[in-house]
Amino acid sequence: MTLATLACGACGDSASGGGVSLGSEQKGIATFYDANGGGNCSFEPGGDQMVAAMNQAQYDNSAVCGECVDIVGPKGSVRVRIVDQCPDCDKGHLDLSREAFDKVAEAKDGRVDITWTPVSCDVAGPVEYHFKDGSNPWWTAIQVRNHRLPIKKLEWRRDGDWKALERQSYNYFVFEGIGEGRFQLRVTASDGQQLVDSVEKVLNDDSVDGADQFAPQK
Repeated sequence: MTLATLACGACGDSASGGGVSLGSEQKGIATFYDANGGGNCSFEPGGDQMVAAMNQAQYDNSAVCGECVDIVGPKGSVRVRIVDQCPDCDKGHLDLSREAFDKVAEAKDGRVDITWTPVSCDVAGPVEYHFKDGSNPWWTAIQVRNHRLPIKKLEWRRDGDWKALERQSYNYFVFEGIGEGRFQLRVTASDGQQLVDSVEKVLNDDSVDGADQFAPQK
């Protein structure tokens, strides 16, 4: 049996709420590469190209995937979303798309000093769950997308206690043996906020919307 996707029990809209600091300002450097929106975080290429790759030390087994960062450089500032990992970058180093680098420095400079701060993302609509190709009742890989805050943990249950899905370096949460029928997902953000959605199997799709969005930070 093939499980193509899961559908939410109730879907809702939400306002944006980006730009609130999620940590202290850091010093580092910026370089640029030919980004396309894809990368180690396994997001789909295309769309907004204000993106960046995080250095290996702070990539944290994909925990920063989808996080937004405000960057200030010698020319100006830009907000980027983390979509990739830079294996050769030291702590504090961000490798930006060409489009994002152009906002903070001249391309001819190639490598510049910056300050950067993790912030909440400016998103519209609910959190989205994306199911990796090949997911089925005996092996399921789920990616959380369109989230305002970094994702700390993903859990599921049908009856009884919550069970954690294991985070992978390619930004999916994996569990063996979810089985068949309706179940719940619980997403925990980096600040401890949680969302709970009820989902069930449907065919011929690979993404579903959740019912909520994390609240804007104070």
